[in-house]
Amino acid sequence: QVQLVESGGGSVQSGASLRLSCAASGYTYSTACMAWFRQAPGKEREFVSYISSTGATRTADSVKGRFTISRDNAKHTLYLQMNSLKPEDTAMYYCAADPGLCTGDYHSLVGAFDYWGQGTQVTVSS
Repeated sequence: QVQLVESGGGSVQSGASLRLSCAASGYTYSTACMAWFRQAPGKEREFVSYISSTGATRTADSVKGRFTISRDNAKHTLYLQMNSLKPEDTAMYYCAADPGLCTGDYHSLVGAFDYWGQGTQVTVSS
């Protein structure tokens, strides 16, 4: 049974940093494509970043240069380091997993991922 459990969200001021974590279990984590998505109230879920089993990454333009995705295969944990947070970063952040390989633009789509966590809330005030 696949489980993804996010943590690390919170309420911060504009310009602050947070690090999100996603603990994974129930599948071969080291070979999976892992990603972060976010969803603001009243908006569709949107891609933030993904990381392949080899460490290759893709990141949305809206957060590029501020957010960094990483993974620790030994700990079965995915991370998202978020710096210089802005009020528009306010959203529920979700961890997602696809047991297969990351594939170009396809894995920037919600439908590419089979497994999702429950989310962790990030609120940024100005």
